[in-house]
Amino acid sequence: MPEVFHYPVTYPAWWMDSYFLLTWCLGMLFLSVGWAIFFRYGKFSYGVDLGCFWKSTLLLVLTTISLGGPNYYNTRFVGEHGQDGDAIKISGDKLLYLDRKGNQKELALAHITRIYQESITYNPPPKIFIVAGKAPVRDSLFVTTNLPDYKDFLSSLAKRTGIEAKLR
Repeated sequence: MPEVFHYPVTYPAWWMDSYFLLTWCLGMLFLSVGWAIFFRYGKFSYGVDLGCFWKSTLLLVLTTISLGGPNYYNTRFVGEHGQDGDAIKISGDKLLYLDRKGNQKELALAHITRIYQESITYNPPPKIFIVAGKAPVRDSLFVTTNLPDYKDFLSSLAKRTGIEAKLR
């Protein structure tokens, strides 16, 4: 009997497919508003004065916010919700990973050599890697702690492969 584990879907599909475009557009809109204010109210002269320093600082801050804000949000979003809608299926002698767009990754249970949690988590939630190294081509996939019943999944995988997961 196959066991199937699903990541929950917390955002609509249109947002999952285009969040990065929308956040970058909002960031560039913010920057363009800053430039519009700069050109509307800026006094342009070729001499070096204190006004030049403040205008340059304003543009630097606006650029930092308009590039850094979307980058921060996109990095955090893909870390927390990048696997939403994906499914993991243990059936027979295979482990199948199906992403929400229909792509499939398959590992033979006999080829799995290691199950471990990453040593340092830079972008939460922590990832747990499943490595298949006995096949002609070394391959791996990961699950995160956002997977409901991920401990049940790991224990079921450990029973079928005979390899215990090394979690921190």
